[in-house]
Amino acid sequence: MLEINKQELASINGGGLTIWGVIGIAAGITFLIGLIDGIVRPLSCN
Repeated sequence: MLEINKQELASINGGGLTIWGVIGIAAGITFLIGLIDGIVRPLSCN
């Protein structure tokens, strides 16, 4: 196993989640909830 020093550890990037990633995940969850709701409880258009 390779040990790294504090400077190398501080220079590692990655794993962050941007605001656009959060918005995309929220939009996907909202879409899936609406899709499942429409399949399970279909309502007619009046």
